[in-house]
Amino acid sequence: MKFETILYDLREGIAEIRLNRPQRLNAVTQQLYDELNVALSCAEAEREARVVLISGEGRAFCVGADLKEHKAGRSAFDRRQYLKGEQDVCQRLLHLKKPVIAAVNGFALGAGAEIAIAADFVLMAESAQIGLPEVSIGNFLGGGVTWLLPRLVGLAKARELAFLGERIKGEEAVRIGLANRVFADENFLESAREFARKLASKAPFSMELAKQQLNLSAERTLDACLTAELEGMMFVGTTRDWQEGVDAFAEKRTPIFKGE
Repeated sequence: MKFETILYDLREGIAEIRLNRPQRLNAVTQQLYDELNVALSCAEAEREARVVLISGEGRAFCVGADLKEHKAGRSAFDRRQYLKGEQDVCQRLLHLKKPVIAAVNGFALGAGAEIAIAADFVLMAESAQIGLPEVSIGNFLGGGVTWLLPRLVGLAKARELAFLGERIKGEEAVRIGLANRVFADENFLESAREFARKLASKAPFSMELAKQQLNLSAERTLDACLTAELEGMMFVGTTRDWQEGVDAFAEKRTPIFKGE
């Protein structure tokens, strides 16, 4: 499929999606949400894709809603569909079977921050900033961030980020648990790709199960988690990748997983 608002590429096990509206600092539109959902479907269907890496072209990851799109004459239904677009994208990121990395260069604000936070890993450039300005401008939060943020940074810090809307840089984001790593601005995207390549080398079924169980852990009892883990261990034990891991350990070599 030919995309107009994103770029899609698959190599070295990485399905790379780049938001491609640099003239608007990758501000989101209905079309961008629609195309991002299609790209995520492609990444999930591609057997060769082990990891999804989302970044932004130009000077920003994504600065949130494109206010030019919020022009007069839009019906309440149209506006709801647009807002639902973000909810659908973030839900898709959370439930995607493959790990998702957000590589944040420049600004990640509003919906852009919420897309990044819905990823499994947030990597930030040294000069990048992330923030949730919605409450400060009379808007409201989306993308499941009211569920995710307290789980990541705790309720007190979540309130601070949401109510004040202040932007924070990578080092602070890592310190509070909002981001995973900070890389130098120079060659930032290549550093993010190297992180993605490390993930792509891991066992696909094991990563899928780990993502699923970790996301559900807060809603389950300990006994339910133990049962799910037992079923997961039994399942991966039936795969060729499990045998490859055992053989590689015995032979003192790096395993080569094939998702089989």
